[in-house]
Amino acid sequence: MRKLIYLFFVGLAITLSSCRQDFVFEPSTGDLKFSRDTIYLDTVFANIGSSTYTLKVYNRSNKDIKIPTIRLAKGVGSKYRMTVDGMTGFENRVFRDVELLAKDSMYIFIETTAGIADANSTDFLYTDQIEFDSGANLQKVELVTLIQDAYFIFPNNVNGIIDQIPIGFNEDGTVLETNGRNLSHNHPDNGDEYTFNTDKPYVVYGYASVPNGETLTIPGGARVHFHADSGLVVQQGGTLHIEGSLSSTAALENEVIFEGDRLEPSFSDVPGQWGTVYLRQGSGTNNHRIKNLTIKNAVIGLLIENNTGTSMAIENTQIYDCSNVGLLARAAKIEGKNMVINTAGVATLACTLGGSYEFKQCTFNNNWASSKQVAVLVDNYYTDANTNQQVAFDLIKADFKNCIIFGGNQIELLVNKSTDTSKQFNKLFSKCQIKFNNTNNQFTDNPDYAFINDTNEIKKNGTVDFLDINNNELFIGADSDAKGFGVDVGVPFDILGNARNLEFDLGAYNSIIFPAD
Repeated sequence: MRKLIYLFFVGLAITLSSCRQDFVFEPSTGDLKFSRDTIYLDTVFANIGSSTYTLKVYNRSNKDIKIPTIRLAKGVGSKYRMTVDGMTGFENRVFRDVELLAKDSMYIFIETTAGIADANSTDFLYTDQIEFDSGANLQKVELVTLIQDAYFIFPNNVNGIIDQIPIGFNEDGTVLETNGRNLSHNHPDNGDEYTFNTDKPYVVYGYASVPNGETLTIPGGARVHFHADSGLVVQQGGTLHIEGSLSSTAALENEVIFEGDRLEPSFSDVPGQWGTVYLRQGSGTNNHRIKNLTIKNAVIGLLIENNTGTSMAIENTQIYDCSNVGLLARAAKIEGKNMVINTAGVATLACTLGGSYEFKQCTFNNNWASSKQVAVLVDNYYTDANTNQQVAFDLIKADFKNCIIFGGNQIELLVNKSTDTSKQFNKLFSKCQIKFNNTNNQFTDNPDYAFINDTNEIKKNGTVDFLDINNNELFIGADSDAKGFGVDVGVPFDILGNARNLEFDLGAYNSIIFPAD
């Protein structure tokens, strides 16, 4: 037994001696390697924190080294923040004696929050450097961020109590509220918020609300960015006017654009980044209208409920990459022309609970990766959860003329009619191309789908020939079956302002010859 104990302690001593030799670090000699020599933090809004960016630092040598200092060149005044190899706390923004094993690497994570006054006044760039060591061994990595000024709309927060605005009703009839505030005619920072400016973008936190008796006008060229769980709501008696127009350059200088507030390119087509534009029941006193609007990356692009006044005109409008529905209408009145809606988790267009709808020269496509999605859904009822009975409404009309209804599933059009025969259900699909492969014959004997087989009015399935669905480029090419299948429905120009003359193509775009690959 004594021999075994002796051997154990000898082995332990050898092990401890070996460990001590493994952790002998030498000062670095300026030979560090980096994953990149400049970190470009994508455009951020003034005083809003950026995403986190990564720098990898390599020790290619055969020696364990100790980096005497890692610091930001601007010191304690820098608007950048960094974490070095998991360490966040450091004195005067200097990390000291950072160890790095031979043939090993470490991560540095960088963020920034800077104001427009911090940026260079000529190019609005805010810059700094990460400095490794000093003197003859000094190595640097550049940091560059473009700062964009903006108008900010956010709810007031007084002693932890955040402003609330109504957004619906709970099941018991009580008012449902969410973070937000009514817009103001004389906001101390933004001026008259009921007429947006175009000199810099708007960033919305919570829901911006248009109350009874007010009209929000958004002119062409305006850019509006919504934070997560944020959006725009027009209350009963309020009205929305979006007044975009055709643009002549790729900058879309006259378009109104709604999107999320994450400006990094990797977020450009990520669905569900913000809430919705919600036109509540009884809104539209002065007749809602939307022209030349692009909506991207919402949960629901437009949510329209039983609007008052005349039918709401939506023209030359595009809605892309919504996690739920592109345009969700509930007992609404809508006239849509030259609309393009692409990719949504449930439906690109859902006309529900009856209403009155007319869509001319519109393109509805859905390639969301789900077997349950459709491009277009039309219904006139819901099922009461308590009684399991249908509650039906009149569908005055649902007219689709010269439209494309297509997507990745076999069936991209669903028509759900209530069993309550006292309610109207008037629909018309005239000169449309529709993806409808009734492979399991579930709709064969359904009279609501008999129109699908009218070859004079419907181009069933066939080749649609979109340019690039994934990049929301739904131009149709020369091989499209939608080319020349339409008739004159009173929409003389396509969404780009090109004249429709002797040949009338389906959808929002005139057909083009695609450029060679």
